[in-house]
Amino acid sequence: MNYKKLANTALITITSVAVLAACSSTTNRGSSAATSTSLKKGDLVGISMPTKADQRWNVDGANLVKDLKKAGFKTKLEYANNSPSQQSNDINNLVSAGAKAIVVASVDGTAVGPAVEQAESQGDVVIAYDRLVMNTKAVNYYVTFNLERTGILEANTIIDKLDLKGNGGKTTPLNIALFAGSDDDNNAPYFFKGAWDLLKPYFQSGQLVDPSGLVTKDTTDADWKKISVHAWDQTQAQKQMDAFMTKLGDKPLAAVLSPYDAISLGIMKSIKNARPDMTPSIPFSASNQQNKSAWPVITGQDGMDIAISNITYGAQGQTVFKNVALLADQTTSILTQIADGKKPKSTDASMNNGKTEVPTWLLKSDELVKNPTGEQKGLHYEVEVGFISEAQYQKDIAAPIIK
Repeated sequence: MNYKKLANTALITITSVAVLAACSSTTNRGSSAATSTSLKKGDLVGISMPTKADQRWNVDGANLVKDLKKAGFKTKLEYANNSPSQQSNDINNLVSAGAKAIVVASVDGTAVGPAVEQAESQGDVVIAYDRLVMNTKAVNYYVTFNLERTGILEANTIIDKLDLKGNGGKTTPLNIALFAGSDDDNNAPYFFKGAWDLLKPYFQSGQLVDPSGLVTKDTTDADWKKISVHAWDQTQAQKQMDAFMTKLGDKPLAAVLSPYDAISLGIMKSIKNARPDMTPSIPFSASNQQNKSAWPVITGQDGMDIAISNITYGAQGQTVFKNVALLADQTTSILTQIADGKKPKSTDASMNNGKTEVPTWLLKSDELVKNPTGEQKGLHYEVEVGFISEAQYQKDIAAPIIK
């Protein structure tokens, strides 16, 4: 942070006081020093989450409220119903309500820019939560998980289950469908890059093939929007998978790269509608690569209840679980340090949002599977870290979503 120095002792007293006040007020800013903040314990922290429709955002909101109140802050939590315009209004209303800091998990990382700029111009600290706010200097800190790790974990599951490092697909190419996250979510290309860096060599070797033609050996990271699912929507994912299944016909399907549990569910519904011969009771494996009835390896993310159910019954291969309590802890730590007059510092590399380098904290996600080995974790891990209750877990494993 750059600090101004008073060099002209001939300035009149009033001017000197004003300059000194302006200088001291910039000491707690993150990526922008254009405005001032005076955040202290007891102040209101505004929290803007994207939607109540997804399980994880409800947990995120509750965690933030709990941790921030425990740290001595007041809180006000709003949900934007997946609407960029509503989220902008929510942020404006939070500032009007007296919030001295805004924590925002954006619906659309670019659309929310003007609202956070208005907040920062009023002296608010702006923390991008899980999703980076793009193309503005008015974001001070960014707290998220290691984004490429999500794709890496998903791709490795596919590589292992399909025996691609061995003989998988070497005699006859294996069919695979690939999906990416929402085209308006800045995290989505990182998820895809993590997976594609590992899967692309198997397209180039001819072991993997996408019957739809949307992904080929010449596909690059920049092409991810061709397979994106807008708004992470389950119904949209099902429609896109319907088109894939038409191209697939009666051929076997080895795997589906899905970046999110709800997308995975839409994919499963499409498979069952198009190919009722396919069943999770016959999981795809290295020994039955040409069995047309074998159920494909399907990945996911977020550790949703539907994922626990479907992993238990073999319909989904894994889910990348983010212990979002860690996000709330780190966010609270940043705001507490600022209130104590300190400047938060991260050991992780900053991330560029198109306008500025944003100080970033990258947390570690985990892979949940039915039978954990090595660094993998079992489904009950969500109970162990407090993401869900034991009662909810027992309910989740009681019956499959896709049979």
